[in-house]
Amino acid sequence: MFLRKPGKRLRIGLPMVEERDPAALQQEVELLRQINALPSRWQRWRGYWKLAGPGWMQSAITLGAGTAGSAIFAGSAYGYKLLWVQPVGILLGVIVLAAIGYQTLVTRARTYDVFWTKLHPLVALFWGLNVLLASIVWVFPQYSLGTAVLRDMADVAGLALPRWVAALGIFVVVTALGWSYGSGRRKNIRAFERTLKYLVYVMILAFLAVVVKTGVNWGELVHGFFGFHMPRDLRGITIVLGGLGAAVGVNMTFLYPYSLLARGWGKEHLGLKDFDLAVSTFLPFVVATSLVVVATANTLHVRGIEVRSALDVAHTLEPVIGLTLARVVFSLGILSMCLTTATLEMVIAGFVLSEMFGFELNGWRYRAASMSANLGILGAFYALPFWLPVLTSSFNLLMLPVAYIGFYLLQNRVDYLGKYVVRGTKGYVWNALLLLAVFVVAMGAWVKLLTVLGAWPK
Repeated sequence: MFLRKPGKRLRIGLPMVEERDPAALQQEVELLRQINALPSRWQRWRGYWKLAGPGWMQSAITLGAGTAGSAIFAGSAYGYKLLWVQPVGILLGVIVLAAIGYQTLVTRARTYDVFWTKLHPLVALFWGLNVLLASIVWVFPQYSLGTAVLRDMADVAGLALPRWVAALGIFVVVTALGWSYGSGRRKNIRAFERTLKYLVYVMILAFLAVVVKTGVNWGELVHGFFGFHMPRDLRGITIVLGGLGAAVGVNMTFLYPYSLLARGWGKEHLGLKDFDLAVSTFLPFVVATSLVVVATANTLHVRGIEVRSALDVAHTLEPVIGLTLARVVFSLGILSMCLTTATLEMVIAGFVLSEMFGFELNGWRYRAASMSANLGILGAFYALPFWLPVLTSSFNLLMLPVAYIGFYLLQNRVDYLGKYVVRGTKGYVWNALLLLAVFVVAMGAWVKLLTVLGAWPK
């Protein structure tokens, strides 16, 4: 089987909801027009809340094992001082996602085709292959950490849960969720998005329980968010740049436009798109990561405890809130992160392979393609070869600025957006913000690559 070469004519939309449930989609569009006509912003926001969805997918995938680990290390090493990093990082990422969403909704063109025809075929291929590799590799730690916390929770209940049983349980849940998205039916896609939303709620509530037990230093909290402390040591700089540059990963730049098309969204959904990103992506990410930083700052930082893994946190909280509560609460939150991230990596793998090989995003071929991500189940039994995550990270670090630059260029392409190119003061602001996001991720990529190569000064 050979890779499909997109034609010069961009394909429009996805045959998921539009062909299988057009009546429901038209009903949603009519409802949205009524909501957009409401005089009060609060009334419109209440209506938008009922229709939100793709934004939850973005917050679910970015709130994974990596995010948990980075927030834990930031809080345990620097206390409240780095609370500003995650909000600024996700804000820059949401700006880029807003531009991606704008381009997708006004053109309804498939983004892989757009990269191929409007930028360059090699850019599209490099983007797709990089996303696919990352979607497989990043599932390994989800299975590894998810299996560990499941077994830890079973141990609290006095049960000995075999590793293979825990891994198989995660595999079944992730596969069922991922395949429900590929069914192409609107009710299944909405149910999938709601499930992710509830799992995000679970992780937030789990971390909130720890913070309530340990308390909050409000003065340090405010200073942490607005003091913009910058460490001078290598570890601190790596944490800051990594948080700023990777809050929105390259996989999300592929997932987001296709999740919008999968819902059948168009120009009528532009206002809903911005609301969805704000309340379903930005806020959950900021709340969840801030709670993790505060919880670890309150317990680990003040006691000078160095953390080697996210799972260690549950045990180090034992003297503070008790062994049972510490292990169950933190394990439940981290398990939710692992499930949502692994599920969405599966969806992304299906998206990428279907676009690259030219079959539609439904049916048995899509499901088989999505299963490639579940190779990550091996992570429950074997450690990744050292070179594989390093190689994948290097490709991601290189591709993320390239993807950002690509969307920046597309934002100004008349031959792509036509009359929808944003001009005037609003256009200048958009371009400035997008270039700022490009600069930050490029700096993060540069420092991380120097660190990996051992060229960063000690």
